[in-house]
Amino acid sequence: MSREEIIQQMKEDVCAANLKLPEYGLVTLTWGNVAEVNRELGVIVIKPSGVPYETMKPEDMVVTDLDGNVLEEDSLRPSSDLPTDVVLFREFPEITGITHTHSIQGAAWAQAGRDVPVYGTTHADNFYGPIPCTRDLTKEEVEEAYEENTGHVIVETFKERDIDPMAVPGVLVRNHGTFSWGNSAMKSVEVGKVIETVCEMAERTETLSRNAQEPIPQYYLDKHYYRKHGKNAYYGQG
Repeated sequence: MSREEIIQQMKEDVCAANLKLPEYGLVTLTWGNVAEVNRELGVIVIKPSGVPYETMKPEDMVVTDLDGNVLEEDSLRPSSDLPTDVVLFREFPEITGITHTHSIQGAAWAQAGRDVPVYGTTHADNFYGPIPCTRDLTKEEVEEAYEENTGHVIVETFKERDIDPMAVPGVLVRNHGTFSWGNSAMKSVEVGKVIETVCEMAERTETLSRNAQEPIPQYYLDKHYYRKHGKNAYYGQG
């Protein structure tokens, strides 16, 4: 495929992934976006800022270089979260797609400033450990370069806690919302849906248990995570 054909396919894929956000109940109004990177071509394709999902077309997707500079003339403005994605694509070289939403359950845990504990096998199937919540950005970080520094705070959280971003493919940004990622734009949306579901399950677990709930035993976490991930995975059709 030519460069132009690859970019057109990326636009179609990114548009389709963005349209899954309202279908999955992850966005209100235009509060969310999906982006995908092709490092060989040196391009990022991302949702335009503030465009309603019901009118969105592949041609509306915005193409930038790896620093977030728009490449096409007459382009719409990219999502305001692009600087966050630029940092994550640079610092997490294994990831290809990123989704950001203000989904209700994920945002509630982010506003509470809490990691999501591993309470059951649904969580363990998808995340090898708690879903972390970042610290608050400082006043200086917000005023200096808010979206870029959001990316830096996410990276800081994973480095300081020694978390593999492919084993735990998502995060809660304190007082903000969720970011999820994967090996494609669509996969990052699917992870975002899993985060929302796991957050809801965790809230209900804590409500029903009344007393402090213990995390799932380590052997359960190992079994469920590694049956889907790694060289000895056996879930699915291979």
